[in-house]
Parts: sequence; structure tokens; C-alpha cells
Amino acid sequence: MRLGDLLVKEGKISQEHLEIALKEQRRTKEHLAKILHRLGFISQADITSALAAQAGVKFVRLQNLNIDPTAMKLIPYEFALRNKILPLSLRNGRLQIGMANPLDIITIDEVRRITKFQVDVVAATEEEILKTLSDFFEKDQKGETRSENFELFLEETLRRNRMLGIREGVEELADVKPIIELVDRIIIQAVKTEATDIHIEPDENTVRIRYRIDGILHQFSSLPKNLQSAVTTRIKIMANLNISENRIPQDGRADFFSEGRKIDLRLSVFPGVLGENIVIRILDKERLVLGLERLGFSPQTLSLYGQIINRQNGIILVAGPTGSGKTTTLYSSLSQLNSREKNIITLEDPVEYLLPMIRQSQINLKAGLTFAAGLRAILRQDPDIILVGEIRDVETMEMAIRAALTGHLVFSTLHANDAVGAIPRLLDMGLEPFLLASSLIAVLSQRLVRLICSHCKEIARVDKTLLSIVGWEEKKVTLYRGKGCNRCNHTGYRGRIGIFELLAVSPKIEKLIMQRKDSHVLKGAAIEEGFFSIREDGLQKVLQGITTLEEVLRVV
Repeated sequence: MRLGDLLVKEGKISQEHLEIALKEQRRTKEHLAKILHRLGFISQADITSALAAQAGVKFVRLQNLNIDPTAMKLIPYEFALRNKILPLSLRNGRLQIGMANPLDIITIDEVRRITKFQVDVVAATEEEILKTLSDFFEKDQKGETRSENFELFLEETLRRNRMLGIREGVEELADVKPIIELVDRIIIQAVKTEATDIHIEPDENTVRIRYRIDGILHQFSSLPKNLQSAVTTRIKIMANLNISENRIPQDGRADFFSEGRKIDLRLSVFPGVLGENIVIRILDKERLVLGLERLGFSPQTLSLYGQIINRQNGIILVAGPTGSGKTTTLYSSLSQLNSREKNIITLEDPVEYLLPMIRQSQINLKAGLTFAAGLRAILRQDPDIILVGEIRDVETMEMAIRAALTGHLVFSTLHANDAVGAIPRLLDMGLEPFLLASSLIAVLSQRLVRLICSHCKEIARVDKTLLSIVGWEEKKVTLYRGKGCNRCNHTGYRGRIGIFELLAVSPKIEKLIMQRKDSHVLKGAAIEEGFFSIREDGLQKVLQGITTLEEVLRVV
């Protein structure tokens, strides 16, 4: 049975999802499994499990296995990485390997030829294979860690090219091999540690490099001050920025290739007293998590939100600060609604990821394409669903209301502290209460909290002061924490998950909006109707052992 038909038969995807993926496959020529995962229709684990069933092999989770280092050394790292295979064990002259695609007979034959052993195959997810390969090869023969390797690499760079201390000829200097390798190494390291941002910050005597991992900045390394000009210029060249201009801010983008995949970089250069500060945002499509069920919604909130986004018209707002995962939630919502019968158009600043079958537009202020102007034009494109990247002014909101009142479903974001507080914020912008009450159908507020590292998770000692803050001093609760290990950079956390609160605009809430009631009155009415605050959602995840009490209190 073909993969798509098998997944439909097992109830992993719907027939409609399969047809959408097949249509996308005809356009991109990608493997069907990759398209289904990219569209957010199915998890990697479900895909690999189906492939394993097709191939008649066992599906395993690598975190549950003891991997033999001897077997790992039988296959070259680059070959394993390229073909997404992982040597697991060597017993009685037979080599067991994990494969993301166990139907790849050519690769199996090549492994047999390279190793001279008979090969047994099990299936494992691509994500787990690449992660395990990276973890195993993060140490060189001497056992230095990545961070130590970078310092050794930096020392070798300085030794190989003493001319790097020369201040003249900066543009030419930025193109010499050691500097190119140095900048590449900084970016590659950030991708491997799953950082979202790289900060390159000049100090008086050094240039500090920090990575934002799981929302927290971590010191990575420091460069000699005499490398500052060359590194800055090299980064500007990558992004096609003006290398001779260091008095005004500059923004740009660049494509970077790491381990055979393209990483999109967004760069911001800002002049400072000690030199230009550089922040590089890393947009890695492979790490984009699509699918509402994978974002951290509680079952009740997920059910209610699923009903809301299937409304035919109205405005749905997602509130939260920068970096709280609003874009991922909106993309997941659109992916769930995406079908051949619907015309979905977005207006974003910037377009972070391309979504199949969805028309996406980029704001261009210099050309006059603002959110309000773009929304006005989109209404003439016969859309069913519209995504407006952000509500920044009353004109944009009024256009969104107009779209909602004429039969369109509109998604957008708003910078507000909570779901209830978004309503007074919109009214303060100058909106008429009756317009807002008649068009707004829900406000979703969210934050991201760090997950306890699964590899070093342990029972935590209860801090009575923290328990009293959340009113748990009388409760018998078991809390968990991460002890700290190499996999989580000794932080005790690895990965993030969303915590949410969803305010559905009921007839009672609608009436209070018309009366311009403040947030306290609105929240009281919402609680009477079963409103579940973001703080309560976070505390539920603490009791479930997903995150820590300290982390929830830090975020909310």
C-alpha cells in the first residue's frame, strides 16, 4: 500500500490532507512524507512508523536505546548525516542501523559495502537520528567540547594569519579564508545549539558573542578586539549591506547552508559607542513546529480554539510580547484551515516562513505597502481567510473590522499583556465599541516556557516561598527540575512550549465591550463563563512535570 493511502487508512491524516500534499508534491517533487510533515498534517514519528510498516521493520525511539560507540565509528559522519542513518550496534558480524527511510535500499547496500558487515535495519525519526549524530560527534578525538573546539579554532585562526590584526584593507580582510571560516563557525554553532538569535556585541577590549537559546541569552565566546572590523564587514558582505556605512542602522538577510539544508538569516546592524552591534535572527524551517496539537494547548483550550477558527467570519487576535510564539500559532492555524476550497492571503512583516498554497505578501513601507493599504487591496483579491501580521494603528484595525463584517475570517496579532487587556487597548486606539463588539470573536494570549530537560529530569526540592506565592503551601505536590547535563548545556531546560489563555467573545462579553467596561469587569465575566488564565495553564504544566514553578513565575 502506498504511504499516503496507508496513513489515511490508519487515521493519521484525512483524505483531504493527502490530496493537498499530493498537489504540493507535483509542484515541488519532494518526498510525500516530507511534505506532510512540513504542512503540519502529521508528526515525524507517525511518518517513520508508517514507513517502518511499509518496509516490514521495527520502529524505535533512540532515547530508549544504548548506542554502541564502536558501531558509530564504522560509518563516516558525513555519509551518515547525508543519508540520515545511525549505526546502533554490532553483534555477531551484523550491523544494526537506524534509518529515517528504511525503504532506501541503495543506501543499505552502500552501508554494507563500506562496513563489510551484514546490515539489519530499524526505523527512527530523522530528527532523533540527526540529533544523536550531532551529540556523538560533538567531541573530537581529544574529547574537547564544541565550546572548547571553538576556542581552539579561534587560536588556530589567529596563528594561521597574523595579518588579521591589521586595521587597513578591511573589505579585503573580510574575504580571507580564516575570517570566512570564523563567521561560518559562529553561525553553525548557533544552529547546532538551536539558538534563535546570535548577538555580536563589541566591548572595550573584546567582542562578546551570545546565543539566545530557549528565550535566554547565553555567553558563547569572546573574540579579540582586533577581529571586530573584519567580522563585522564579513557579516555585512553576507547580507549585501553597505560596508562603508557605520553611522546608521542597517537591516538585511542572507541564506546560509548547514548540514545540507538552507537556513534563512535576518541581520540587524546598529551603531554603538564601541562599534556596531549585530543581531542575527536564525529562521530554520526544519525546526518550525506546525500543528495546533503540538504547541502546548490544554485539551479544553484546543477544543474551543478549534471551534473558533472554523467560524466563517470575524477577527481572531493573538496577543503577547515579541518572541512569544504568535507567528507559529497563526501559521499552525492557517495550516489547519488550508484546503483547495479556501483562498488564504497573508500580509506580514517580515514573511518568516513560506506556507504551501497560501499567498503571502511582504510589507514594503518605502513602496507604500503598509498593513492598512495592503489589507485594502487584499479585499479585492476574493479572500476567504486573511492574516494581517500585526495591528499597529486604528486604520489597520478598522480595515480588519471591515473585512470581518463583509464575511471574511481575519487573523492578526497585538502587543498586549493578556487576552482581556487587548480589548481596552483597542478601544483606547479610538475604535468604536459597537464595531469591535460585532467583529471580534476571540483573543488568544500566549507565552513560551522552557521544558525540563528529559535527559536529566529529577524530583525537585520544594521551595515553600514559591509555593506560598501560588497558594500551594497547603498542598502536597511533587515538582520536578532538570539537574543539568550536556544535552541541555547544563541549564536543566531543553526546548519550549506554549502556555495560553483564550477569551471567547460571548454575548455577555460583547455587551460589556459596548459599555466600555474596564479589564477587571471583563475578566470577572469571563471567569464566570469558564475562562482559564495563562498563569493557571502554566501551573497545570508544572503539576504535570513539563516545566518548573520558577520558570512559570519568571514568564508570567
